[in-house]
Amino acid sequence: MLYQKNWARVWLGLGLVWFLAAIALAPSNKIYQQGLVLFLWLPTLILAWSARPVLVQAWKRQPALWGSVLLLLAWSGLSLVWSAAESPGREVKRLVYILVFLLTFPLLAQLGLARIRQLLLVGSALLAIAALISIIHFYGVMGMPMLARLEGIGEISHPILGTYVIGSAVLFLLYEPPRERGLQLLWLAALACMGAFAVLSQSRGAILALAITVVIAPLWFRDRHSLLFSILAVVATGLAFYCVYDLIAQRGSSYRPEIFHAVVDMIAAHPWTGLGLGAAYDVTAAGMRFDHSHNMFTHVAVEMGLPGMLLWILVWLYTLGEIVRARGTLFGKILLGFWVYSTLAMQFDAASLTGTPRAEWFISWLPVGLAMLLPWGRAENDACGKISGST
Repeated sequence: MLYQKNWARVWLGLGLVWFLAAIALAPSNKIYQQGLVLFLWLPTLILAWSARPVLVQAWKRQPALWGSVLLLLAWSGLSLVWSAAESPGREVKRLVYILVFLLTFPLLAQLGLARIRQLLLVGSALLAIAALISIIHFYGVMGMPMLARLEGIGEISHPILGTYVIGSAVLFLLYEPPRERGLQLLWLAALACMGAFAVLSQSRGAILALAITVVIAPLWFRDRHSLLFSILAVVATGLAFYCVYDLIAQRGSSYRPEIFHAVVDMIAAHPWTGLGLGAAYDVTAAGMRFDHSHNMFTHVAVEMGLPGMLLWILVWLYTLGEIVRARGTLFGKILLGFWVYSTLAMQFDAASLTGTPRAEWFISWLPVGLAMLLPWGRAENDACGKISGST
């Protein structure tokens, strides 16, 4: 089979690393998007026909998850009928991007979960390098004051969304420390760079989402390492409040309650249809105008009505269900933390579910895609169990 060839697996593996790391390291967003076409969309489309049995298995093993995704994409497309979107064709193309992105993961699963975890570690390590370069460039080269909010390189330049990306990499690295002493030092350095990026971004929502996830992670990891990380997170949070409370409290609630109330009124005005996919809107709150709802779920409701929001909630809950089924594995535990982190992160700023691949995809479609790998991981564990039981 074509999809089983080594060159095909290398091609797809490179695509996953490109998706993770090039969002920061690519010279421009245009090159990042072109790389996704070359390394993810193109190989997936080329290999899809020969991989028909794999895609059929993906549907059979996770029918609820795939069904909810397809219903959400169908409703999103239907909403273009009443949308005032400037370019409906572009919106349809973005929906196709999402579907092709998710179809990539059953193909990636053929590499084995051990290799997938290695690719995630490589992508996260490259993001740690991007975090270090961002700090040096912003405060060293540009000479910005240390109290200025860090703006990263590439597409992690937005302080909040960039921290969502870096926070994802922290969770991929944190619970898989290397065994070799030299690599352990590099691992600690990578975590330190990403931790510094998060703190210097002053993105309270992103930091809070990451801190809460690490603090409660011992509930499902149940080991000494996660407990140690949890204690360190509590101590670090306490020190931050003690040392820089004025800086933390300076921006208050950033008008989030006022924005939420205004958005609820907007949803009530079009509860069943929403404004339609891709329709531009502004939120007026506290005498100010904001260009989105600063919350993933309410954003979906504004665009696609309550049916769209409920379908996205179904996708998200079915993703959780698949992860919980794999909670006995290290990868399943890491994904459970990633899901909790993403859920919290969505509440504070993310408001792009169907846009082109960007930082928000790290806390929306990436967790869904990674959950689609899990059936093959369970099959690997079952096979290993049978082998060990017969020896």
